[in-house]
Amino acid sequence: MPTWFVTGASRGLGLQIARAALAGGDAVVITARDPDSLPDDLRQSERVLGTALDVTRDEDIARAVEAAVDRFGGIDVLVNNAGRGLIGALEEITDAEARSLFDLNVFGLINVTRTVVPVMREAGHGKIVHIGSQSGFEGTPGASMYSASKFAVAGISESLSVELGPFGIQSMVVEPGVFRTDFLDSSSLSTAAHRIPAYDGTPAHQALDWTIQANHTQFGDPAKGAALIYEVTCQDKLPAHLALGRDAVERQHVKIAQLQDDLAAWQEKSSATARDDAV
Repeated sequence: MPTWFVTGASRGLGLQIARAALAGGDAVVITARDPDSLPDDLRQSERVLGTALDVTRDEDIARAVEAAVDRFGGIDVLVNNAGRGLIGALEEITDAEARSLFDLNVFGLINVTRTVVPVMREAGHGKIVHIGSQSGFEGTPGASMYSASKFAVAGISESLSVELGPFGIQSMVVEPGVFRTDFLDSSSLSTAAHRIPAYDGTPAHQALDWTIQANHTQFGDPAKGAALIYEVTCQDKLPAHLALGRDAVERQHVKIAQLQDDLAAWQEKSSATARDDAV
C-alpha cells in the first residue's frame, strides 16, 4: 500500500489529490496548517493521517515527516502542493511581499523535499510530484513574482529528476492552467499593496481584473485534474513535465513554437561564439 504525503491538502487540488489516492487504495498523509479544517470523510479513514504542517516552519516539517514514517513505515509519493499567488506589476511588489511568497512556494518546498528524500533514499524508491503552474512554464504579466517562484519549482524538479535518479527516486512538475478552486480567493492570492496608476489598462493590471472575473468560473475541474495526476504518478516512469488542463496544453504548444523560432533565428551566430581553439 503506497503512502502519499500531500502538503496544502485542506482544499483545492491538494485535497482532490488526497481523495484520488485514498480512492485508489493508498494511504495518505494529509497536511495543512490547520488539520481541523480537513474534511471529515478523510479524517475518519484508517488509511489517512491528518497532521499540522506549515511548510515555512522547519520544526513542523520534521514532526510531520516523522509522524508519517511512524504511522505508515515510509513515504512513497511526496506531493509538494502548498503555495499561494501574488498579483502585481514587478515595480509594485515590495521585497517583503516577494520574499514571503518565495518562503512558501520555493523554500518551503525545498525544505519539505530535503526532509523526505532521506526516507526515500533509504527505501530505494520514491516519487516527488511538484505542483507548479502554467505560469512557471510561460511567464504571466502581472504575476512576475509568482511566475518566478513557479519557474524555480520547475528548475528544481528537472534537476532532481537527474540528481535523485541513482537512488530510484523520480521527480515531476505538474503545470496546471486555471482550475475551479479557491486559488483566486484572497486566502490564497495576494495583491501588491502598492498600486501604480501608470499600469492601469496595461497587461499587469488587466491580470488583476481577470482574477476578479474568473474566480470560481474557471473551466478546469480539480477532481478530474487530480485523477490524472494520480494516474500519471502510478505509472512506472514519470514525465518530467505534466501540462494539466486544456489551456495549459494550448499555451505550452505556443511557447514551444516560440522557443523553436527564437533558437532557429540565432543558432548559427550563437554557436559561432565558441573560441577558435575550442575542441
